[in-house]
Amino acid sequence: MSGIRVLVAGASIAGPALAHWLRRRGADVTVVERAPGLRPGGQAVDARGVAKEVIRRMGLDAAVRAACTDTAGAYTVDVHGNVLETFRADDHGGDGFIADIEILRGDLSRVLHDDTRDGVEYVFDDRIAELTQDPDGVDVVFAGGDRRRFDLVIGADGLHSALRAMVFGPREQYIRHLGLVLAFYTVPNEFELDRWLIDYQDQESGRSAGLRPIGDASRAMAMLSFPAADFDVDHRDVAAQKRLLRERMEGLGWLTPRILAHLDDSPDFYLDQVAQVVMDRWSSGRVGLLGDAAFSSSPMSGQGTGLALVGAYLLAGELAAAGWDPAVGFAAYEARMRPFVEANQEIGRMHVDSLAATGPDAGPSPEPDMEALMELVERAINGIELPDYAGVPDSGAPAGSPITSSARS
Repeated sequence: MSGIRVLVAGASIAGPALAHWLRRRGADVTVVERAPGLRPGGQAVDARGVAKEVIRRMGLDAAVRAACTDTAGAYTVDVHGNVLETFRADDHGGDGFIADIEILRGDLSRVLHDDTRDGVEYVFDDRIAELTQDPDGVDVVFAGGDRRRFDLVIGADGLHSALRAMVFGPREQYIRHLGLVLAFYTVPNEFELDRWLIDYQDQESGRSAGLRPIGDASRAMAMLSFPAADFDVDHRDVAAQKRLLRERMEGLGWLTPRILAHLDDSPDFYLDQVAQVVMDRWSSGRVGLLGDAAFSSSPMSGQGTGLALVGAYLLAGELAAAGWDPAVGFAAYEARMRPFVEANQEIGRMHVDSLAATGPDAGPSPEPDMEALMELVERAINGIELPDYAGVPDSGAPAGSPITSSARS
């Protein structure tokens, strides 16, 4: 082992993916997660293009595919349920609207945790309360009272990153609300949903409702969205979020009333603004950021998970290649990632803009430049090199003995 001690905040996808690569590069890794355990369910996330290669290099292709939703494709429908468009999972080599690797966020988190738990220390139900860094390391005080010193600290704690706010400044400096709100939650599959996602868009109001398969034939994932110029509901106030959702979805046709009828019964309700994180740097001294905490592209890009997986590979690789010098490693990671991030953020903005271009007051939309669009999509899916990092340590397998993945007593 290198003896380098790295603390990672966040145990969803970016954090455990980074832990995988840091461990393989020889670091001693601790992951702290404020939730009491892994969070189940969540929206379906996709891996396309170069992200699939990262999964293959992790040795997790079989495990990830075994946990996929097995979605065959998607239908867009009108208010009466008549099919308007059909998209298949094998379109564009599996990198289309419905990717051939599509998995619930919670299921991917579980796969990554299962892969790393025997060589990585997981501390659940705790968080970073204070952080002080000097040229040689970072002193961390945990909310549970523990005090420890690390060589590096990485924030992989999502759009509302507490570590980002602690080190880089208030969230308002970096979050760009795109004018849309999304909600997801599981419902009983009383809709005879099979392996096909169904999506209804109301062009007059800009609202949408949908249902998608999740691998369990008795359940389905509800997906609802509505436009919102601003968004001031606390992201932890679930009751207020549900009230807002009911208000904003009132009167939407199709199956929406039946979907909303299960709102209070769902164990995994999630609602948040569609937003991006835009920062001019992703590191400060010995503290760095990864995934949505650094460069959220929004769910509308379809690439948030891909960015997290690719970013984890590159961040660990560049740090190890730099001999764990944070200034050199963080700079190389950012130089490689930023063009890839910017392409995906542009895709996310374009998707939201396309939804906003509907409604009774919307003028005619200009014809898109399809050649430029396809070039952008290719850059967003495959437009980044994955170095082999020859000469950099790679254990290629879980290292270390099992470490209890629970909160410290």
